[in-house]
Amino acid sequence: MAIQAFSGGKPVSIIVNNAGTGSLFTSITHASEEDFDRIVRVNLKGTFLMSRAGIRLMLENGVKEGAVVNVSSTAAQSPLKGVASYAASKAGILGLTKSMAQDVAGTGIRCNAVLPGYTETPLSGHLSDEDKRQLTSAIPLGRPAQPREVANVVAFLCGPDSSYMLGACVLVSGGTVL
Repeated sequence: MAIQAFSGGKPVSIIVNNAGTGSLFTSITHASEEDFDRIVRVNLKGTFLMSRAGIRLMLENGVKEGAVVNVSSTAAQSPLKGVASYAASKAGILGLTKSMAQDVAGTGIRCNAVLPGYTETPLSGHLSDEDKRQLTSAIPLGRPAQPREVANVVAFLCGPDSSYMLGACVLVSGGTVL
């Protein structure tokens, strides 16, 4: 199994589902079914498959303190115009996270989600300068997040200081969504 190979033979105790994709801003009237399927397959189904495999391994290996962190998006709670497929996939991650948290409660495995807002990543590289200005103008802190700022929250959710958090959906949005 790929997860076991990646862990170097050590028991897996942390899974971070961060793979994601999107598309250019497209009205629901022009969104293709193929694009929708691709986005849901990568964002939601990928999160489901990796979470299921990781949790199974943690349970099989008797991991006492495990963490699954799913990266969603503020689009799950407050989507912009033209991102229906992306928003649906990221909202699905929230439901999946909360359901998984209930399933593994009491096993020592915690499942939580992070909801980043506009973050400077390769995924945002396709945005026009005007789109970037508009997105930034809606952020009370006045700038997009840097990947390390989101990563710090993910690391917190993977560590012992978040041991009483289960099914939490943590916003990292610079105040865009409150």
